[in-house]
Amino acid sequence: MSRDEIIAFFDERKHGWSGRSPEALGHGHAELGSIESPMFGHRQGRAAIQESYRALFTTFPDWDFKGETLLIDGNRVAQPFSATATHVGAFMGLDGTNRRFVIQGVRLFDMADGLIQHERRTYDFTGLLIQIGILRGRPAKD
Repeated sequence: MSRDEIIAFFDERKHGWSGRSPEALGHGHAELGSIESPMFGHRQGRAAIQESYRALFTTFPDWDFKGETLLIDGNRVAQPFSATATHVGAFMGLDGTNRRFVIQGVRLFDMADGLIQHERRTYDFTGLLIQIGILRGRPAKD
């Protein structure tokens, strides 16, 4: 894919994020594509990836994804991001707490044939768990 094609691809994905559409987001992944995610582990295949988006929006129905400027090197793409949401649905054995959180991270993509072949998601998962009350944290002592 050319740089312009990659930029257009991710610009189009903004609609899937703003509409919280598992179908639109899943459609951007290759049929046999994969993801690695702190929240969902390893998922293989478009159907499984699409289901992870569905679970995300069920648990966090107001998920607000903000992708930053893409870093592109050939068919490899890095996208820093931030996300805010409210924990409403069951997650990791805990019913919704109605607590809001903010996370920051980077998503790494391998692109081919106009689709995401592999995606690795990296973000402050521990911070998310603390913010929604699954983990407790203590401030560092001076």
